[in-house]
Amino acid sequence: MTAPEPTLFSSGAPRPLADRLRPSVLADVVGQDHLLAEGGPIRRMTESGRIVSMILWGPPGTGKTTIARLLAEHSALHFAAVSAVFSGVADLRKVFEEARRQRDAGRGTLLFVDEIHRFNRAQQDSFLPYVEDGTVILVGATTENPSFELIAPLLSRCQVMVLNRLDDAALEELLVRAEAETEKTLPLIADGRAALRAMADGDGRYLLNLAESLFERADEAPLDVARLAAAVQRRLPLYDKAQESHYNLISALHKSLRGSDADAALYWLARMLSGGEDPLYVARRLVRFASEDVGLADPQALPQALAAWDAYERLGSPEGELAIAQCVIYLATAPKSNAAYKALGTAMRTAKETGSLMPPRHILNAPTRLMKDIGYGAGYEYDHDSAEGFSGQDYFPDDMKRVRLYRPAERGFEREIAKRLEYWDRLRSKRAAGTRDPDAGDGSPA
Repeated sequence: MTAPEPTLFSSGAPRPLADRLRPSVLADVVGQDHLLAEGGPIRRMTESGRIVSMILWGPPGTGKTTIARLLAEHSALHFAAVSAVFSGVADLRKVFEEARRQRDAGRGTLLFVDEIHRFNRAQQDSFLPYVEDGTVILVGATTENPSFELIAPLLSRCQVMVLNRLDDAALEELLVRAEAETEKTLPLIADGRAALRAMADGDGRYLLNLAESLFERADEAPLDVARLAAAVQRRLPLYDKAQESHYNLISALHKSLRGSDADAALYWLARMLSGGEDPLYVARRLVRFASEDVGLADPQALPQALAAWDAYERLGSPEGELAIAQCVIYLATAPKSNAAYKALGTAMRTAKETGSLMPPRHILNAPTRLMKDIGYGAGYEYDHDSAEGFSGQDYFPDDMKRVRLYRPAERGFEREIAKRLEYWDRLRSKRAAGTRDPDAGDGSPA
């Protein structure tokens, strides 16, 4: 007999510890009680015997492949598995043909697709008719946000199940199971054991791989944190500059700045930099934040952000990163106002609504005799010639009422701007009434 072709779940010798500890029942999967415990959606499916197409979305090492395997084992469905890393259209065609034969024989197929986000749009399209008519029940696993990586028609035919990164209690449970499986005790003091869980960063498979390497040192003296760090390779934080973690972390930085939390903002900055983010991308976002969320509440915010950008370009890493950190602290502790941001949005909407209204003729230049004859520039008052340095003329189109677009906040420098606007409004009202403000003085706000 020829040996069976290897599958996604085939075992070999020697088997890694993480594979030997794969749960045999869904109840043994750790860290995903919101899906698998009593009342959880996957638990309800298995109890009712009706499994629907789903996308398992979560970080590495959280049990996506294990859950898919157990769903197949606990159903009467024919099981097929492919990996988007190694499979193409020809492989999918074979799977669909076999699924159709199984259906003709009265049996459904559960198709597990690992790394489903790696299939392109055309390949994802190929699933639609078979999922739609029930030829296959699709269970896809992905570490990337399905909203970004999967086509909408496929998402509409699947339930998205979100798996959580494993918390400290779940990771400790895996270590206890590993010690029971190997009949060995990890050579770690208590602090070293906690550090080992922290190194795993919520990834159960990575934790068990670390543990397996430590079991080989079981006869040595227990390791403290420093010796543990020297004995195993610490993993880099999960961060992909082109994927969801990139957008999650810049959002966390932006909202920490908006919330005036300098410590949290520095933490998210460090997370991004340690993950390999381009500091110039962060610098550009800080410039945007300075205008969008600080604005004129602190007019120095934008120059500070531009200076940090310039300093980084001159110094490079790591020295230039200090300038970015300084800017983060400045922006986090600055008074906040989005009045300028909102004013521009309102102005854009108003401009679209009013169409192509001409400026009033009195503020138009008249470089030719014809333009003068038809009234361009007629009646314009030169503001510097007025006692207050303010003529109070209307600069909106003749067929448009004045609109208040900019509403400064009562914070930071915008308090002073608000006083100026109030002063000019008062002068404008006096002009309209044909009187002069006796308190106008030298033209400065009261």
